Amino acid sequence: MREISDLKIKIFSDGANFAEMVEMSKRSYIHGLTTNPSLMKKAGIKDFKYFCKSVLEVIKDKPLSLEVFSDNFEEMERQALEIQSWGENVYVKIPITNTSGKSSLPLINKLCNSGIKVNCTAIMTYEQVKNLSNVLNKDVPSIVSVFAGRIADTGRDPLPIMEKSLECLSEIRKAELLWASTRELLNIYQAEDIGCHIITVTADITNKFKYINYDLAKFSQETVKMFYKDANEAGYQL
Repeated sequence: MREISDLKIKIFSDGANFAEMVEMSKRSYIHGLTTNPSLMKKAGIKDFKYFCKSVLEVIKDKPLSLEVFSDNFEEMERQALEIQSWGENVYVKIPITNTSGKSSLPLINKLCNSGIKVNCTAIMTYEQVKNLSNVLNKDVPSIVSVFAGRIADTGRDPLPIMEKSLECLSEIRKAELLWASTRELLNIYQAEDIGCHIITVTADITNKFKYINYDLAKFSQETVKMFYKDANEAGYQL
């Protein structure tokens, strides 16, 4: 199996822990970072602006995607304009719809044509990608985040959607397809093999990089030892 350093796909770190984000940004195989309001809430972030600007004071040379959090398109636009002003490496994350299911495409089109780098997020269907492809600006960098992991959570294979999405975006020279909500290490290789541009990974996934090409017989024995150790420590008896 290929080592991470041999892959062409860009690996972005996904999280909202300040120290972890800074540490990840220093790793050579991490090409960018992303976060979202849910991750920030889970991490206990109270001040959105302070947190984001603190991260940007340290991470200046790699793309960082920061998401708007309004459900109103006018307010989304205002937030997007402010967020993009915080740094040249900022991509503004815009959900593909609002909570009512109303399309964000008019806003995305307006932002792209204003030269703002947009990360279009929460996408789960090929139709959403196809419609989005009609409003992106070919001359402005953009990221199309398809939540392959969540698609897989429904029992569907995300690969056909990802492959069709790549083909759909092929004529938009500055648009990159991102495999989002990664669930396991294998997904990186799946994304690489179809030519996906970017994949997001959490720290939990990067911690598994040590298992690439790991001896499976040894892994089996270590697993047995873990079960045995835990059973003894729990004091189980029959």
